[in-house]
Amino acid sequence: MSGQYTELGNTIHRGQQLCVRQVNARGGVLGRQLQLIVEDDQSRAADAVAIYERLITRDKVDLVFSPYSSPITEAVANVTEKHRRPMVAAGAATTSIFKKGRKYIFMLLSPAAVYLEGLVDIAAKRGLKTIAVLYEDTLFPKAIALGAVEIAKKRGMQAVVVEAYPKETKEFSAILNKIKASNPDVVAAATYFDDSIAVIRQMKTAGLNPRMHAVTVGGDLPKFHEVLGRDAEFVYGASQWLPELVTLRAGGLIPIARQYPGAREFTEDYAKEFPGADLSYQTAQGFAACRILLDAVARAGSLDPDKIRDAILKFEGNTVYGAFKVDADGFQTAHKMVMFQWLDGKKAIVWPEELAVDRPRFPTPPWDKR
Repeated sequence: MSGQYTELGNTIHRGQQLCVRQVNARGGVLGRQLQLIVEDDQSRAADAVAIYERLITRDKVDLVFSPYSSPITEAVANVTEKHRRPMVAAGAATTSIFKKGRKYIFMLLSPAAVYLEGLVDIAAKRGLKTIAVLYEDTLFPKAIALGAVEIAKKRGMQAVVVEAYPKETKEFSAILNKIKASNPDVVAAATYFDDSIAVIRQMKTAGLNPRMHAVTVGGDLPKFHEVLGRDAEFVYGASQWLPELVTLRAGGLIPIARQYPGAREFTEDYAKEFPGADLSYQTAQGFAACRILLDAVARAGSLDPDKIRDAILKFEGNTVYGAFKVDADGFQTAHKMVMFQWLDGKKAIVWPEELAVDRPRFPTPPWDKR
């Protein structure tokens, strides 16, 4: 609720709140109403570990929701694993978290390594040959960056610069000047919110204007365009889900009824519950992870952790957030990403083609022409 992940943590929490209120309005779970207990880890892993330990051992909570971010989820997973508390990870996409033999953590998102697959695919189809990647040197952004480099290599593109920066970096001029000197066709930044804003602003200052450029987490928030204005135009972003999936497109309605069941009702209820609040894929993550866990409890007919675990492992289907299916490790195998581009103040889905509402506007015009 505060610290580095404030914007993202709060929006994911609103999804959790909406889910709990809806479930309680429908009678609760196992004939009981849910009480949602919330504490602020201040975006610090050590604080989160202490909070989860206390909630489970002293306060005897029956169920746990996940924290936000891969680093904090990684730390907390050791606590929930020790105490056998099934946790659907609503804000963690780093593959390694789910490949350590843990039995009680389940992945909701597409893995970090494929976040920029759409960007690379669009670039490769347009004959672009070089890409530069910068990323925060922490678990999740690093996985995004290295995944993008690997995908680019497979598509015949060369990574001319791959640069890490420390957490909470605010000054990017040295990295951006190095990238500018390499003259890449594509620039991709594996970011959270604050660094996504800073990178775009400093790209403009540096006169760095590649044919395509993208940020990851944070670029999907409405506040991204509110803060940057015209400088956000033409920027690409990766998203796990978008409210734009339930709006009109050229040629009619996107066929969401089966792919994203309940998504329209979710967006409408959210607008009523939180008027004026941002609605991003993190919100849908919080909501969907909550529903998957609580539905598993209902199907298990019990709070027994192994019965809940088995119910989650057996579930295969579509949710408000899209497809869900995990393997025996709890690793997500079904959910798919989308790629958008900020166009005329709105996020237009441009990849994959079957969900695209617009074609990518290519190449990116100079900064003074946006």
